[in-house]
Amino acid sequence: MASKFLAPDVALYGYTAKQPAPSTVECHLDGVLSAADTFRDSYDYVQQVDAVLVACFSDHPLTNCLREEFNVPICGIFEAGIYTARMLGGKFGVITTVARSSIRHGIAIRSMGLDGYCAGLESTNLKVAELHTKPREEVLFLMSKVAVKLVVERGADTIVLGCAGMADMQIAVTNAVRDYGVQVIDGVSTGVNLLTGMVRSGLKTSKAGLFSSSRESRLSRGQDYV
Repeated sequence: MASKFLAPDVALYGYTAKQPAPSTVECHLDGVLSAADTFRDSYDYVQQVDAVLVACFSDHPLTNCLREEFNVPICGIFEAGIYTARMLGGKFGVITTVARSSIRHGIAIRSMGLDGYCAGLESTNLKVAELHTKPREEVLFLMSKVAVKLVVERGADTIVLGCAGMADMQIAVTNAVRDYGVQVIDGVSTGVNLLTGMVRSGLKTSKAGLFSSSRESRLSRGQDYV
């Protein structure tokens, strides 16, 4: 889906964690396990690219793990979607999968200091995998219903799709709220283009403080587990 928004000189390379990594991320444990497996398995791969987008809509631990280890720009689709929504409107709403995701995302939004700009988070009560295993018409109906609720009842003027698996539903959700003039944001495509802009601007991940080298810290303790 993001490929149609790419500049001609930008190439995307996908990476999916191998088994036994979790097939989807719906809780803290899923996030930690997927981060550990992906970090080790993709280490050499990451050294060959100009930027990394972590395509899981959550405060995923892999994002900061990679920032500590590498200096290329790194972003998660959660950050990309939320920050973009904040810039395009006054109040953003988030369409989520299962109900517990709304709680987790709400905590993450507060930690970003953006809860005052959040109109609300509404769940479709669909598991991540169900976005593509349930009938397409049913999924799009639920997505559109939640989007309209966020706009009409919560006052959202931008909508963020709260899962990478929703990326190909952006057009349908946009059509559902078109009459309200609301923007619908997919963190995958916006994330790719935010990172592209950082690379073109010559920006790197700062190593002066929070994201100082994790490798140097490990070696100073006599550990080399990566």
